[in-house]
Amino acid sequence: MSESSKENAPKAEKMAKAQKLVGVKGMNDILPPESARWEWLEAQVRDLMARYAYRNVRLPIVEPTALFVRGLGEVTDIVEKEMYSFEDRLNGEQLTLRPEGTAGLVRAVVEHNLLYEGGKRLYYMGPMFRHERPQRGRYRQFHQIGAEVLGFGGAEVDAELILLANDLWKVLGLKDVRLELNSLGQPAERQAHRAALIAHLEKHSDVLDEEAKRRLHSNPLRILDTKNPAMQSVVEAAPRLLDFLGEASLAHFNAVKAILDANGVAYSINPRLVRGMDYYNLTVFEFITTRLGSQGTICGGGRYDYLIEQIGGKPSPAVGWALGVERVLELIKEQGEALPDLAPDVYAIIPEAAALPVAMQVLQALRAQGVSAQMHAGSGEGMGSMKSQFKKADASGARFALVFGAEELAQGRVAVKSLRDGEGAQRTESLSTVADWGHSLQSTL
Repeated sequence: MSESSKENAPKAEKMAKAQKLVGVKGMNDILPPESARWEWLEAQVRDLMARYAYRNVRLPIVEPTALFVRGLGEVTDIVEKEMYSFEDRLNGEQLTLRPEGTAGLVRAVVEHNLLYEGGKRLYYMGPMFRHERPQRGRYRQFHQIGAEVLGFGGAEVDAELILLANDLWKVLGLKDVRLELNSLGQPAERQAHRAALIAHLEKHSDVLDEEAKRRLHSNPLRILDTKNPAMQSVVEAAPRLLDFLGEASLAHFNAVKAILDANGVAYSINPRLVRGMDYYNLTVFEFITTRLGSQGTICGGGRYDYLIEQIGGKPSPAVGWALGVERVLELIKEQGEALPDLAPDVYAIIPEAAALPVAMQVLQALRAQGVSAQMHAGSGEGMGSMKSQFKKADASGARFALVFGAEELAQGRVAVKSLRDGEGAQRTESLSTVADWGHSLQSTL
């Protein structure tokens, strides 16, 4: 190595170490205070699910690729274009980051024989992954909350799931959310409709775009979902699946509507509403808002009575829905809802480091009583001035400051100062009776 190279080597090494790494586009960090919205939403969901007697399941984010190919269908956009799939270098197994939650949940139900003792009401939360162009409300890593009922074939559980979602919008304070319903019937009815639909579309092949032509014989129902303005008149004139439903399918659909009517849940029938996965039958539904532009669907679902058998289990009915967490949070924000309160109840002012053992003992006692307490931390060169500590206490949003001054500690006491009323009222409390005044403090927050 030349002398100049030796001189430049440390400089190059330093530059390499200093290079900033950034996250993958469309896979976002969720930081405070925004993460508080997520925690709040998840807490509301858990509480509501418990009231409906749904139980939580936690599933792997990596599944065998064959699960989604078999469950979603080879000609769906998800399988064809959007899945993050790779080969396990250890054993050559084909694996995929889950693009949705239902297939994995059903796989778990089948693998662990969860329906042996009867039907189950389950829910899940977590990240999903799709390789697509990131945009508002649509990301490569996105999050879903799903509710699934397995082992029950009656229309009442379809309606129950819709009521559950509708109650969630009330809990979250969401407005301008409408419900659309349809029925996909049973396979034989869909086959008859499919033949009529293909015949109709073939008559208008000159109007079909390339995507529609590609799907014409593989997945013609998805053509009804097109956003292409040039195809709208053809789609509107297409045969309606509802007109092909038999007596049993219509009875199921009417039973769902009757329960929703009895509970005052408004809805509209959308005969063009279909689902992107092959496993759906009978009831399908979506909750839609006009406040998020093109990403208006915040929750969608329906019945999938054939998926369990398709994945290798004993035939059993099932129904469920999934909501997009990012879209729901975006809608909450769009409505101007305030962030959940992140402020601690109390902020500890500690003038001298010598007071730390006592101060931290008091804070631990308060936390044990449910009081949220933030301790001032020094910079390594001391605890900082009282003025700067009070500024930080005020900025924290805490309602009270606990001042562990030398004079107070010598008397076995701590000063409690109000930070949020105009008076700035202050009192002292005994260090030996934290349990007494801690409860009192909490009750005034």
